[in-house]
Amino acid sequence: MHITITGNLGSGKSTICRLLSEKYSFEIYSTGKVQRELARQMNMTTLELNQLMRSDQKYDKMIDDETARISRENKDKDIIFDSRLAWHFVESSFKVFVSVSLEVAAERVMNDKRGDEEKYTSLEEAIKLLAARAATERVRYKEIYNLNYMDFSNYNLVIDSTYNLPDQIAEIILNEAKEYENNPSYRTKMLVSPKRLIYPEDNKEEDKRRLSKLIDEYKKLPYTIDTIIKVKKQEDDYIILEGHDNAKAALLADVPYIPIDVIKI
Repeated sequence: MHITITGNLGSGKSTICRLLSEKYSFEIYSTGKVQRELARQMNMTTLELNQLMRSDQKYDKMIDDETARISRENKDKDIIFDSRLAWHFVESSFKVFVSVSLEVAAERVMNDKRGDEEKYTSLEEAIKLLAARAATERVRYKEIYNLNYMDFSNYNLVIDSTYNLPDQIAEIILNEAKEYENNPSYRTKMLVSPKRLIYPEDNKEEDKRRLSKLIDEYKKLPYTIDTIIKVKKQEDDYIILEGHDNAKAALLADVPYIPIDVIKI
């Protein structure tokens, strides 16, 4: 099984990859590992290769080709590819995007020890600079590859990490990857915690009997419900359009995830 994982800055994707490796014996190929292997083949240090990459885009292509080669020549191995664009270059994989709210991402990177180049004086500065860095990456990948790695239609699973722990996410990714392998009709899923949704305020009295029944039903579920909740994106929030009762029942039943469909309005 090959799984390619990318995600927002601060989403915890590298931690998730490490857990998949430790708990389920996947080998990890990160962009850095591929880069080191390429440098070895070229009898160079990784620092020398990094310097070349800044001045010549052909080395990006060499790393992409190396990623494709590794996947092609190791079809019998369980491998995680931790990379922004491996979903595009690995020939056959379960493609995962790990999302996170910008504020939580900023809090995480502020608390991480990521060296002098990623130090922030405030949460507001971290939010601003993370957003700017993501925008720069989108432009760079568009210019070099004509790709938008933030287009969720590129992935089989989009899973949010804002309110959920990495070990739980790793287990869900593996379960979904197995389902993908065994189900030819597997459709793209976007899973978020019920806590990420904004619930409409209205005067309509809820069907408390139906809500109670749904809560009892959802408490028996492993990690998600079947009903897809239709939402609209507003800045960093998801606002419910349809499926309010199902979403609220999932929230009250402490279901880790619900599937959503983002409607463009």
